[in-house]
Amino acid sequence: MGLGSGRLYRALLLLLAVCVAAPAAAQAVIDGRSSGLPVPRYVSLKADKVNVRGGPSRDHDVAWVFTRAGIPVEITAESDNWRRIRDAEGAEGWVFHSLLSGRRTVLVAPSSKMTAFPLYERPDSGTRVVAKLEPRVLGTVRFCDRKWCRIFGEGFDGFIEQHLLWGVYPNEVVE
Repeated sequence: MGLGSGRLYRALLLLLAVCVAAPAAAQAVIDGRSSGLPVPRYVSLKADKVNVRGGPSRDHDVAWVFTRAGIPVEITAESDNWRRIRDAEGAEGWVFHSLLSGRRTVLVAPSSKMTAFPLYERPDSGTRVVAKLEPRVLGTVRFCDRKWCRIFGEGFDGFIEQHLLWGVYPNEVVE
């Protein structure tokens, strides 16, 4: 084998190594490791209009459109600058990362048939009820301690049992 053949051989080996490694690298991105942040995780919508697509590019059709900023969504996967999200109803699709915010918000008991849930003055059901929140009320999380969350929104600020909220995990501590 001549000098040129040795370079060609090394180039072919390098190409083969890249081809073998590329699917694994691509899977790592889809599995949620492109940002380095944990997946799954909750975030919220940054904009009033957010297109949710069928795949991780602008080439995919818009499946539906969110029309309210602040709605909590769960990131279930990542692909480059795209995030696969799930909403409180279980619908999934892809959103461009810049349309999402790290601000933690919650929906009060979004699938409940009850009419109202008490918001307490302190993290104790024996304290004064400061408001009654209907299902799907949107709130911002101040903190959660695995049992209670302090949330606030338009006209309310208080404590609610963590298991009644969509946008925080059971037993999650939010600081």
